[in-house]
Amino acid sequence: MTLLLGAVAYDPKVVTIWNGFRDWFLRHNFPFDYLLYSHYERQVEDLVSGRIDVAWNSPLAWVRARRLNPHVKPLAMRDTDRDLTSVVVVRADSPIQSVADLDGKTVGVGAVDSPQATLLPLAHLKANGVNVNVRRFDIGVGLHGDHIGGERDAARALIAGEVDAASMIDGNHLLFTREGTLPSGTTRVIAQTQPFDHCNMTVAPSAPNDVIASFQQLLLGMNYADPELRQLFDLEGLKSWCAGRTSGYVPLEHAVDELAFYDAQGKVVAADYRP
Repeated sequence: MTLLLGAVAYDPKVVTIWNGFRDWFLRHNFPFDYLLYSHYERQVEDLVSGRIDVAWNSPLAWVRARRLNPHVKPLAMRDTDRDLTSVVVVRADSPIQSVADLDGKTVGVGAVDSPQATLLPLAHLKANGVNVNVRRFDIGVGLHGDHIGGERDAARALIAGEVDAASMIDGNHLLFTREGTLPSGTTRVIAQTQPFDHCNMTVAPSAPNDVIASFQQLLLGMNYADPELRQLFDLEGLKSWCAGRTSGYVPLEHAVDELAFYDAQGKVVAADYRP
């Protein structure tokens, strides 16, 4: 059989990435193809219904898939998907000196469905007893924060003085500093979430075990030193594939419940979320 993978087209490079991986798998005598989705909710629903065998899922998509069907499994993840954090930053000249000082202030966040720039940091602030006014930047809704335009717009609003603080994943805080969106020395980190994991390759319960085992063996055996794969790895942001795990999703599970995004059965309950 041909293993069918689902991926979300959050950027044109996704086609380049999965065309390249498809060619590589076929050259290794492994029948492989992929489908592209416009948003994660449809991809997750197709995964749990068995229309696709594997999904390249965002962390939020993993949470929903597990709630819809607890028998899904995390097959693999990038080395760069483990132990990440999100930060809340203020301007360097801000009078805000502690998390408590954010109480009653306005915080710029990413899209409504961004785990890294909205759900996790807002849940972190709530856990610290801080109530804030939220200004959301809904760019790429349905892409679960893979489109970082909302984070970037929140950062711009911070520098413009339109919000008191802004949230983003720590890697994007560094990126925005390098690219000049947040000029060097203009911001301070005022809060940081506990570590969490990002994307994973999620397996449908209906997928044949022998096919999945072969797929995982090939995937984990990919080598960054291979010139054919290096460009694809760079585009996808990894140096190696690692075995999947579930422990790093506990903070997001908590955030999803605290902010009422999905219910316990995986139904979308966020009132203003329309992918």
